[in-house]
Amino acid sequence: MDTVITVSDQADDAAAKVLGEGLGAFNDAKLGFGDRLPLQVLVRDRASGAVLGGVIGRTSLGVLTIQTVYLPEALRGRDIGTRMMGLAEAEARLRGCRAGVVETISFQAPGFYQRLGWRIFGEIPALPEGVRRESLAVRTARAPSQHGENSEALFLTSSFV
Repeated sequence: MDTVITVSDQADDAAAKVLGEGLGAFNDAKLGFGDRLPLQVLVRDRASGAVLGGVIGRTSLGVLTIQTVYLPEALRGRDIGTRMMGLAEAEARLRGCRAGVVETISFQAPGFYQRLGWRIFGEIPALPEGVRRESLAVRTARAPSQHGENSEALFLTSSFV
């Protein structure tokens, strides 16, 4: 097979589908099952039904992965974000997830996630100077652990300088 490698700054939905399905098939073959499911918690305008904000993520292999969280400024401070995250975590628990992960930027919402029980387990410097990408995790269910019932093993910390 003759190949060429390209780089682009344009999203290619067809390419993303090929890669996603290929990786999914590989994982399913290795594990003997596939449990990937999208998860969305959406906030809509009651009158128009228009999406105003929400949580977009997925569940797989016992982990909730949150990809996007957004709520417009006018809806913040009213516990809507807390309710969105609570619903996402509750659905993840129903799906058998033991933990969740999310990545944020230091000027976005690490404090919000921390107030909800998420803990920073890694960070990496970003640009401009002083900005960091922060990875957070949360337990969504009590899971047996080789480290004991009250294990903090999920929250190993790693930082890059």
